[in-house]
Amino acid sequence: MQPDSAIYRTRRQRVLDEMGEGVMVVATAPEVPRNRDTHYPYRHDSYFYWLTGFSEPEALLVLVGGAEPRHVLFCRERDEEREIWDGFRYGPAAAREAFAFDEAFAYDTLDAELPRLLENQPLLSYIIGRDMAWDTQMIAWLNTVRGKVRSGVHSPHRLVDARIWLDEFRLVKDAHELALMRRAAEISAGAHRAAMRATGPGCHEYEIEAELLSAFRRGGAEAPAYTSIVASGANACVLHYVFNNKPLRDGDLVLIDAAAEFGSYAADITRTFPVNGRFSAAQKDAYELVLAAQAAAINEVRPGSHWNAPHEAAVRVLTQGMVDLGLLHGEVAGLLESEAYKRFYMHRTGHWLGMDVHDAGEYKIKGDWRPFVPGMTLTVEPGLYIRPADDIPEALWNIGIRIEDDVAVTESGCEVLTTPPKTVSEIEAWMQG
Repeated sequence: MQPDSAIYRTRRQRVLDEMGEGVMVVATAPEVPRNRDTHYPYRHDSYFYWLTGFSEPEALLVLVGGAEPRHVLFCRERDEEREIWDGFRYGPAAAREAFAFDEAFAYDTLDAELPRLLENQPLLSYIIGRDMAWDTQMIAWLNTVRGKVRSGVHSPHRLVDARIWLDEFRLVKDAHELALMRRAAEISAGAHRAAMRATGPGCHEYEIEAELLSAFRRGGAEAPAYTSIVASGANACVLHYVFNNKPLRDGDLVLIDAAAEFGSYAADITRTFPVNGRFSAAQKDAYELVLAAQAAAINEVRPGSHWNAPHEAAVRVLTQGMVDLGLLHGEVAGLLESEAYKRFYMHRTGHWLGMDVHDAGEYKIKGDWRPFVPGMTLTVEPGLYIRPADDIPEALWNIGIRIEDDVAVTESGCEVLTTPPKTVSEIEAWMQG
């Protein structure tokens, strides 16, 4: 379905208004070979798509600011033979109309047209340092313009990373983006419910992964938002475990960190639950500690609070709980100061979320943690990872727990977008079916 071009045109104009006089160049992602003559499924660059809504490869956006702003697209020409093999292409003329551009050119004319667009401009902005090939190409185009200096043409004398502006705009989601994120969350929550119902002793992690992937596609998602983690038993203590090839054992927990991408926006959900559908006493104690830490963290997601407040709240609850469980010994204040909790909780409590799972946006401004404002979206995901050791109660060995939800900041607090079963009673009731 073709997106509303007015949304993207408005975004581009907002960027131009902020940038002022100059030129911004944003390329989409390249196709990536998988092996020999096949490619990984194509996924456009998030910055490019946020500005254009255009999802074909071999495309580039040029925004020209100043008194007479211009929105210019470069894309592939129509090609009847290639379209028989690979599918429909818009071509420059149709893309200009469909996506509200002022001009559109064939992608293979970049070397001729791009230097012309840079002539006599005071500023060039692009995403610097992300792709060395593009850095080299941009320098080549600049040098082409510099070569005309004796003709009275000057090249841009300022070079600015486009992320300075684009990250700020992408950080606060508009109503269109939040609607897509709610749908991504809904699809992902349904997949987690299906995975819980499918889980039992004797299954393999990859069978549960298959349930997730099937539910994503049945829900209309384009793809997983990231590589799914289905980690049972000791595997759950490996933060980025993605092998998903072990059998599920009676008495173990399984941690699933998986979500879908819908309309180019990601969800990000983690749930942890017992393979056999019933928490042991030790598992329940550890699980409810993480759940309490998450509740304390979510309570800090509101306007007037700041980025690090949820993490600070989660760490306080977790550290007290680690003492109660016999994992740590001493006064909570001292354990917080020494960061002793990092033995069992070594990651942060969240990240920005949007088109990218770890989305665009700074976490500090001039050295201070960024305050929350309505429209920001983030994850809240405390955890507890207990590896076997002589000083650890044996009943807690190989327990890995993470509980993660997606949260949008609202005018009065926050909205939790993700809703799979989460309390002990909800999980056990759902799994017993």
